[in-house]
Amino acid sequence: MPELPDIVAYIRALESRIVAQPIQQIRLASPFLLRTAEPSITEVAGHTVRELRPIGKRIAIGVEGDLWLVLHLMIAGRLQWHQRGAKLAGRHSLAAFDFPNGSLVLTEAGTKHRASLHLLRGEEGLKSVDPGGIDIFTSDLSSFRDALRAEKRTLKRALTDPRIVSGIGNAYSDEILHAAQLSPIALTQKINPHEWERLFTATRDTLKLWIDRLRGEAERAFPEKVTAFRQEMAVHGRYGKPCPRCGETIQRIRYADSETNYCARCQTGGKLLADRSLSRLLRSDWPRTMDELEALKRR
Repeated sequence: MPELPDIVAYIRALESRIVAQPIQQIRLASPFLLRTAEPSITEVAGHTVRELRPIGKRIAIGVEGDLWLVLHLMIAGRLQWHQRGAKLAGRHSLAAFDFPNGSLVLTEAGTKHRASLHLLRGEEGLKSVDPGGIDIFTSDLSSFRDALRAEKRTLKRALTDPRIVSGIGNAYSDEILHAAQLSPIALTQKINPHEWERLFTATRDTLKLWIDRLRGEAERAFPEKVTAFRQEMAVHGRYGKPCPRCGETIQRIRYADSETNYCARCQTGGKLLADRSLSRLLRSDWPRTMDELEALKRR
């Protein structure tokens, strides 16, 4: 799922292309994409784009008349910039937004179409789709700590809950926790003051690093390969590869259709975290440390 750095990159690329440009037409290939009935989508035609802003993992496009088009790409939704009037070919093309200088096309891979488009009116309309998580760049350490400690959660779950922190998902939470040298399953209620400072700094620094990097790429070309797996990442998507800090092998916890990647030496004091499927299979033979894991591999 595109997270805050990816959303900011999309917005940077779109600003030079659609701000001050009129939306000539919106073509919907999938009737299920549009999740609102009022205002009518026909009201947008001919209106000029005034601004763009991120709302968590959503892209909000503000047009004349105090109207907002809000795109939520979900897991597999992506944006493409094509010549004006580009055809909506194939089942992956969901919508096109036509401008005098080109067409913004929304695609979504897979069979489960979860991406959505809302047409809202005014700031109150925007609030209705904002999950309410804090903005890490306008928050201080105290408000960050209070938000994450409001409920008993693991750090991983707290960071990825959009009602708690805005714009962070599976990929960047892995990177943040590795930078902070904290376990993804550490409980927010048991973090000490020094660890809170490390986590707050790591969250800001990690997001800023990737926002700056991806925004720079978007200034050169429209983002074509928006992915949660990037070669420069420290741990996310790097299971089995060496940790860039200590050289230990990156481990993972798998669940449903996602996984958490971490370094046991840097983040958990050398302890292997139980993977649900493997620990259920191995039971008492589940290795607790890296040494036990290596011994198991040699059997």
